[in-house]
Amino acid sequence: MEGILPADQPRELIVKASSTTNPEYGFSSLDNLPIEYLLENGVVVLDKPAGPTSHEVATWVRNILNVDKVGHGGTLDPGVTGVLPTGVGNATKAMQALLHAGKEYIGVLELHHNADDDDIRRVVNDFVGKLYQKPPLRSSVKRVLRIREVYYNHIIEIKGRLVLFRVGSQAGTYIRKLCFDIGEALGVGGHMRELRRTRVGNFREDEHLCSLYDLKDAFIYWKEEGDESLLRRYLLPVEFGIGHLPFIRVRDSAVDAICHGANLAATGVIALSSGVKKGDMIAIKTLKDEVIALARSTESSERIAKAKSGIIAKSERVLMIRGRYPQMWKKRSDEDPKTSK
Repeated sequence: MEGILPADQPRELIVKASSTTNPEYGFSSLDNLPIEYLLENGVVVLDKPAGPTSHEVATWVRNILNVDKVGHGGTLDPGVTGVLPTGVGNATKAMQALLHAGKEYIGVLELHHNADDDDIRRVVNDFVGKLYQKPPLRSSVKRVLRIREVYYNHIIEIKGRLVLFRVGSQAGTYIRKLCFDIGEALGVGGHMRELRRTRVGNFREDEHLCSLYDLKDAFIYWKEEGDESLLRRYLLPVEFGIGHLPFIRVRDSAVDAICHGANLAATGVIALSSGVKKGDMIAIKTLKDEVIALARSTESSERIAKAKSGIIAKSERVLMIRGRYPQMWKKRSDEDPKTSK
């Protein structure tokens, strides 16, 4: 049975104005970006092996690709395997966006005593929605009670005391604690025997996933043979990593101002996603769909679509380098612009 994560939320495109983009600026297509650019602005969907920490795996990726900066999008315990999105270079700034995407796991719950199958299914179904959790003793964060949402929790198979399940949850949910709580609710006790992360937002284990060995081979093949086909398969544009976010497309004339840290004014908006609420994280994009920055909306989609003036999004993280689009705003003396034009 399929489950729905926040990244699956359907959205419509709202067109606010018409405009054209100059093909001389930026990249005309995200499908054929230079490998050198991807090594500074790419994302690798890594298949984390059991054993090392997520930090160690990210360090190995940095050494394999010979880059300065690498950051992963969501820690996995050493014994857990699966999808570990890893930002390379400037793309590390976008990894925080994955906190809003939702994550999926397949795990094995081992019960400490026998339980009726119908009771197991009933209790597992109860652990859906907003739950109170306190991180386990072995966690690396402060052990305080907090609320995390489980979007779906499906049993795949029950065999004796072993329960194979698929769960979709909010970032920061401890599946180990979820297994313990299910065992307690059944009155027989239980623990997480095995866990694999199968999805983070738009990153799925059956698409683009690569091992450390795959990545190493692809990089050497490019360096020694000049063939970039394998490396291109594993190095995805940063835009793919934030594909789950609602977005606002802006005029060419607004791009460089945002690159300099400006907030987005209503006059720069050409189109936007539906369903945006005040305070949501959004992606600001060019008309060619290049991501410029991550920002917080100050208005809803409906109000942005009707707004003729004022700030409608406040920039938080600029992802595009300055100068890719020409400066088309009037620079104030001795200070950065406060709004885009």
